[in-house]
Amino acid sequence: MTPGCFVIGTDTGVGKTLVAAGLLHALAPHYPRAAGMKPVATGLVPWGDDWACEDALALRAASTVAVPAALDNPVLLADALPPQIAAARVGVQIDVAMLVQSYRALAAQADAVVVEGPGGFMDPLNGTHTAADLAVALALPVVLVVGLRAGGVSHALLTAEAIRARGLELAGWVANQPEAGMEAADEMIACLHQRLQVPLLAQVPHLELPEPRRLAFELPASWL
Repeated sequence: MTPGCFVIGTDTGVGKTLVAAGLLHALAPHYPRAAGMKPVATGLVPWGDDWACEDALALRAASTVAVPAALDNPVLLADALPPQIAAARVGVQIDVAMLVQSYRALAAQADAVVVEGPGGFMDPLNGTHTAADLAVALALPVVLVVGLRAGGVSHALLTAEAIRARGLELAGWVANQPEAGMEAADEMIACLHQRLQVPLLAQVPHLELPEPRRLAFELPASWL
């Protein structure tokens, strides 16, 4: 089975893409073909003569193997909204089984895969399924990105509880400071380190120009 992880955040805008890209750079010395995947991307930017999602582009840039866009970003939606809402606006229903098939096809071409989920663990994908259901279907260890900001501790503990309630492995977490001037960041990290009881894989300070390859990760021994 191809090693990998499912990266999810406590909320949108907490640095999932930065962390997922950083993980790809950290895995590359151990896995020659490290590939990123953004199963469902919302919000488009111009890309040559076409359109693309910045998150998917960032993961492709950090990957060491190129795969078709249909595999690393099978669902691309124009509006920067929760996936179910963005899909409904254009008359699309996101098919979780199709996302899993795309992942398996991608994994067959890679030595390791980092999958970046949507904004939060319970973000709806369609009228029945959420990002949590996709994580269960992929059966990958989960890396939780915690935004060190107001409400971050509660959001982290609630998300960790939801991950474990579904029988998934919480492999570790990353503390990211997306905004400048956050007070008590060190105290928040200490509190979460005590309560989450899983490895802190990286601490990311507030960065004006984030560079994924410069992030320092303590990867779990089972990944190496």
